Amino acid sequence: MQLINNLHELRALPKEKLPDLARELREEILKTVSANGGHLASNLGVVELTIALHRVFDTPRERIFFDVGHQCYAHKLLTGRKSGLERLRHFDGASGFTTPAESPYDPVVSGHAGVALSAAQGFAAADPDVNEKIIAVIGDGSAGNGGTLEALNYASSCPGKKRLIVILNDNRMSISENVGAVSQMLNRVIAAKSYNRIRKKLRNLLVRRSRIKAFFSRIYEAVKSLLLPPSLLFESLGFRYFGALNGHDFGQLLPVFEKLRQIDGPILVHVITEKGHGVEFASNFPTLYHGISGCDPDTGEMKSAPGGFSEAFGNAMLKIASERDDIVAVSPAMLVGTGLSDFAREFPERCLDVGIAEGHALTFAAGLAAAGKRPVCAFYDTFMQRALDAVYHDIALAKLPVVIALDRSGAVPDGPTHHGIYNCGFLRAVPGLTIMTPGNETEIEPMLRFAVDLAAPVVIRYPRGKSARKFPCVPLQMGQAVIRRHGNDRDPVIWSCGAEVSVAVDVAEILTGKGMDCTVVDARFLKPFDSEKAFIFAGRRQFTIEDHCVSGGLASALRESLDGINHAPVTSFGWSDNEVIPHGEPDVLRCNFGLTAEQIAEKIINICKKV
Repeated sequence: MQLINNLHELRALPKEKLPDLARELREEILKTVSANGGHLASNLGVVELTIALHRVFDTPRERIFFDVGHQCYAHKLLTGRKSGLERLRHFDGASGFTTPAESPYDPVVSGHAGVALSAAQGFAAADPDVNEKIIAVIGDGSAGNGGTLEALNYASSCPGKKRLIVILNDNRMSISENVGAVSQMLNRVIAAKSYNRIRKKLRNLLVRRSRIKAFFSRIYEAVKSLLLPPSLLFESLGFRYFGALNGHDFGQLLPVFEKLRQIDGPILVHVITEKGHGVEFASNFPTLYHGISGCDPDTGEMKSAPGGFSEAFGNAMLKIASERDDIVAVSPAMLVGTGLSDFAREFPERCLDVGIAEGHALTFAAGLAAAGKRPVCAFYDTFMQRALDAVYHDIALAKLPVVIALDRSGAVPDGPTHHGIYNCGFLRAVPGLTIMTPGNETEIEPMLRFAVDLAAPVVIRYPRGKSARKFPCVPLQMGQAVIRRHGNDRDPVIWSCGAEVSVAVDVAEILTGKGMDCTVVDARFLKPFDSEKAFIFAGRRQFTIEDHCVSGGLASALRESLDGINHAPVTSFGWSDNEVIPHGEPDVLRCNFGLTAEQIAEKIINICKKV
């Protein structure tokens, strides 16, 4: 950056230079995301807001908590992380989310929605008597999240409430357009320009005519109640409400923020922003440019089409829904990312986006299933962690036929907040739940058909992107694995599942050159697991390869199947369960953690030599 190098210089910068700084930050964000991928539209929309916050408040002494941390790129640039952001989401670069390990300006990890306000309240309550403000920036869809609503409910009781300022960044979007009553209520404010005009006139009148202040105060409150329902909601929850402000206008933001430092909270400031602001293609298509793998910075042309498993899932849903009118798609704000855009256009009445509310999505799907529908609930694997209770309590106990399609399973560039590598341990423990893992895109449709015909709860896990190999389609039988490569009856057996079956075959082919003829087994079902094949191969050295942590997934399923019988040793290759897997390109992460085909093959050779 040219205008400033640190926050001290930001606070000394003449106000008339702030729009130039905003343009400079936007150019840097666009350059970074177009080259590395990341969240573009959401970050472009909060540039002025972020500048204003850091200019007015004494950060990091006064902490800023960003909800859904993909709003934090301008924050990172302003807090000395330009060089790291140039390598955004790379193994040696900055994370795409806030993380305390990266900077003292990041008080907590924030990669999922609905966490900022609760964390900010906890921070404020830890030392309630000091005057430093604690700011929570919510929005970008998180205002309707259950965690946020619970925190809003508690705000007036929070011991540190006088320190608390909530910035509601209202851009009417999450990943896609927001849904629900909260969003509709907030949208009414954007249209209520008459309210803002009346408010200004009344305030001016009150200043001049103090003797009729009480009378006009009552009128003011009546007008506010009539035209601005959000003020009623937030004030009934104990907040002092300010807004709605233009989130791209320093002339509105700075005076209000400076005033807020002088008064006690809890305070809520309603800020209207435009997702993708300042970059035409991003503001015109904010959903498309929410999270991207890269693009041309001048035209917005994408570097690569999504394709792969997500597209195969979307196509399969279209086919099956055209044959069965009981199929309903449900998603917690991830219709586009899970490949359901075409389904939404073809069957709008049967495609239900419930907003950023994963637990609600699954329990809602349970209600649909109880009413005779066949709901397919699609979202990202990492967010399953937020809804595990619903799987057990709301779906499995009643044996309801809900299909859960988990996209982006495995390690992903976004890092530890988004890796889909931790859920199988819980899911495999749920009674009556079937878990399938397609090895390539061609298995998505038969597995989905199998699932909706089963009339029982099913999880289908698959990664983002495309598979490396195409395998012959083998008819599905409950709990049966498939041998993808036949070796001899002396050399090791390599078990794998999902897209990692391609890696297992690569390992076996490398070992062929070393004089080992390995068998490769595609588990396909993590539950029920093919114990029969595990018994058959019990006398041979067995290995597992999976894009999951080594606890709870394929390795655990194999060992549990062999428990109680004499068997040769089992060695597992997967992500460590003793350390956090960082962000970075999956191929680089695999290399650093010894999980490439070449590295695994070498380890197998060394293990077998020792034996």
